[in-house]
Amino acid sequence: MEKVFHPANKRGEAIHDWLYAKHSFSFANYFDADRIQFGALRVLNDDVISPGMGFGTHPHDNMEIITIPLEGALEHKDSMDNVGAIEAGEIQVMSAGSGVYHSEYNKNKNKNLNLLQLWIFPNKQNVTPRYDQKNIRDLKKINSFYPIITPDQQGPGMWIHQDAWLHLGDFEKQTQLSYELHKKGNGIYIFIIEGNAEIAQESLSKRDALGLWDIETFSITIMPGTRILLIEIPMNI
Repeated sequence: MEKVFHPANKRGEAIHDWLYAKHSFSFANYFDADRIQFGALRVLNDDVISPGMGFGTHPHDNMEIITIPLEGALEHKDSMDNVGAIEAGEIQVMSAGSGVYHSEYNKNKNKNLNLLQLWIFPNKQNVTPRYDQKNIRDLKKINSFYPIITPDQQGPGMWIHQDAWLHLGDFEKQTQLSYELHKKGNGIYIFIIEGNAEIAQESLSKRDALGLWDIETFSITIMPGTRILLIEIPMNI
């Protein structure tokens, strides 16, 4: 087993009039040669966006972009004529593929928006851009991990162009679980949204993260009141 621990207070930081962001990996003006990416996971941003504010129209290509609102609602508009909003309890997937433009704003005028946004390198280049969103409340299983992203277009969650599996877990009681990786050569990046957990002799708290690779399975002990995002992705890209 190989591992890397990323404490919450060592993430990159961006402070603007309307945006407070934490970057798990090098992004924009934040650069750390030891934190370029974790396998196919290129970006994990933790953004707090002021009421009515957001990112104006900007381009993307050849990236799988996953947005998970934690609090509030995100207004989205793109060059594929998609217009709408996603709220906490929903997720959004955009395959940028051959190229797409979009904008993202806090829909609410009186409260902050907090979201996680992930960029994952695809396994296919220049695909036709696509957009999807889904209410994941029906997938939720208390005290267990449930899949929200897989490579399976027919699966219960969403899908992306990559051999990646993303799970969420919401825990109301102390729980010990084992996780078996889906594909040889994959690694897993474990991000604690809320609460506390112990993994591979590491104690993790809110917004801490642990990357594991060269493994087939691992055990995790989770404390009550914990929410965890598991990101299993290829390491050799």
